[in-house]
Amino acid sequence: MSDLTSHSLSHFTLTAKDGPAFEVLNSDSTSRWVLTCDHARNKMPECLGNLGLEASHFKRHIGYDIGAEGVTRHLAKILNACAIIHGFCRLALDPNRMPYDPNIMPPIACDGIAVPGNQNLSIEAINARIRALHHPYHRKIADTLSEVRQRNELPLLLSVHSCTPVLNGPPRPWHIGVLWTQDERLAHPLIKALEEEGDIVVGDNQPYSLKVGRTCTTEVHGEATGTPYALIEIRQDLIETEMQQKSWAERLARIMTRLEKLPTLSSR
Repeated sequence: MSDLTSHSLSHFTLTAKDGPAFEVLNSDSTSRWVLTCDHARNKMPECLGNLGLEASHFKRHIGYDIGAEGVTRHLAKILNACAIIHGFCRLALDPNRMPYDPNIMPPIACDGIAVPGNQNLSIEAINARIRALHHPYHRKIADTLSEVRQRNELPLLLSVHSCTPVLNGPPRPWHIGVLWTQDERLAHPLIKALEEEGDIVVGDNQPYSLKVGRTCTTEVHGEATGTPYALIEIRQDLIETEMQQKSWAERLARIMTRLEKLPTLSSR
């Protein structure tokens, strides 16, 4: 079946070859930190083909957050923290969008590229992808945070992303952005600690603001549950190699270990 017809099937499902919707690292962790990586991979479910796109598009930022998975993996290892990593391309489904968001399966990618396989989808096709790729991932995040609370501890949520050096405008000066909506308990100390490093340009709700455009992971699992959280966006040219990814993870881990001892972030 061709790429442009298979996407419309309402019985969309993941096969054994596809694997699960997400991967979990350190499932038996006793750390209070819970890490998520929403846009980790550019892998497509087999039944969707390439959504009518050239394969080269999936190697770009429209397919995934370049370098974010590597940072997450190193960070999880250093902190012995549980990490939940989404397993599929954001073009198949963006798990960091609400199920009702019209761009959860973007008909047009962020830099204006049309995605034929996401256009004119039926309600059945949309719901099938949401059931397979969205709900299981978010249930796992919720369950993991609940497990920390069951130990009578306050979980701390960090959502790891990366952003392009340039997108529809001038070059972005920020090395890392820290995004948040209302709950500043983790975001503000993290911004301050990063700035105190002395060699990092930090964006406060930059290059995107969660006060304007909210996202699913931090909104549902952070704001809505009273869990301290932050979403970080590391510039992709700074985490292209494994060495760079490890370096950022080491720096973040050092800061995060210090922040979790703050009274405002202490365990219940």
